[in-house]
Amino acid sequence: MSLPSFTMRQMLEAGVHFGHSTRRWNPRMKPFIFGERNKIHILDLQQTVPMLYAALKAMSEVTSRGGRVLFVGTKRAAADKIAETARN
Repeated sequence: MSLPSFTMRQMLEAGVHFGHSTRRWNPRMKPFIFGERNKIHILDLQQTVPMLYAALKAMSEVTSRGGRVLFVGTKRAAADKIAETARN
């Protein structure tokens, strides 16, 4: 199975860069926060893109050896998409 390709532009259009409210955040995330807009943290996609690719590569290696990957989502709106992705 080939890894999906994605660009920073696609991630921006999908809203991947929007983080949590500036009132609800984990200080350990500070190195990955690009800035703040309208009281929402903006994630640094220059770091996110290579990290996401590395995560996809690691999952591919695990599953190619017969291992299993657990998908966890905390937003109801994303539940169907997460379940669909996990099945594929």
